Amino acid sequence: MFEFFKSGGPVMYPLLACSFIVLTVVIERAIFWMRIGLLRNRHLIDEVLELCRGGDWEAVRRKTDGSRDFVVRILVSGILHREFNMLKAMEAAAADEVQCMRRYMGVLDTMITVAPLLGIFGTVTGIITSFEMLGASGIAQPQAVTAGVAEALITTAAGLAIAIFSVFPYNYFNAKVERATLDIEKYATSLEIVYDKLSHANAGSQV
Repeated sequence: MFEFFKSGGPVMYPLLACSFIVLTVVIERAIFWMRIGLLRNRHLIDEVLELCRGGDWEAVRRKTDGSRDFVVRILVSGILHREFNMLKAMEAAAADEVQCMRRYMGVLDTMITVAPLLGIFGTVTGIITSFEMLGASGIAQPQAVTAGVAEALITTAAGLAIAIFSVFPYNYFNAKVERATLDIEKYATSLEIVYDKLSHANAGSQV
């Protein structure tokens, strides 16, 4: 393996750094989403909405105390600011949550672009080396050219392999963010409808 790495030439070092960065981001994001999945509590969300229908805000506070479900946190943020602007409060909280979900995705996207470009760069340097060796040794010694050809092929393969490995988790994590965003929008809209209905009912009873 080490000989294979050496045959790729100096471009293999930045490619190795890219592979470590990709692996680190993929592992970190996988753990992040696994933790989010374990902390989800859809039953609690339904309970919160039911309590909001009755305007029992104190019960909501007790129920949600200590919850780490991101949807619950967003709903609670809206409830706490219901007298000012519930929707804006939930939008701000949702933006923070989505930002956390998209963390390091830009790094993964960059690696998908950079790794193949480094591979092509290695191909060019390998071909240049081959022609230099060919010019120095002539056609009589074609084996002198093989080092440059190997460098060209190995770096291309390594760059493509890193990009291919990166694109699948990148798309998967983006899909997770999209699903989470849809969940946020659905429950935030439900809370807004419940609160508007409650406000109108209270206004009607006062009249």
